[in-house]
Amino acid sequence: MTFSTKTFALASAALVTVLGAFAAPAFAQAPATPWELKPDTGYAYDREGKTFSYKMGTSNAGELLKGAKKVPKGTLFFIGHNGQLYMRSGPYLEGDGKFKFGPDQ
Repeated sequence: MTFSTKTFALASAALVTVLGAFAAPAFAQAPATPWELKPDTGYAYDREGKTFSYKMGTSNAGELLKGAKKVPKGTLFFIGHNGQLYMRSGPYLEGDGKFKFGPDQ
């Protein structure tokens, strides 16, 4: 099975975003927490918008990396109101370190 880093990153973001939405209080901004991505695990975001994780091997790692791209630092992933997964490169924190796109207060 081949798997791209871009797909991995998108699927990871979808998982974190969906899980974070359920864990956050309604009127308070939850503190940021680091992703816990596991080595030798691939994360997928399929054509229907579902997310999956796969145990990966190393026998075809060269093929896996052929079409892969590194995700730039400073990239934000999120799911829009339409259920589509998006990514945005650019600032997402205010000068004081608060999340720029947090809940309205």
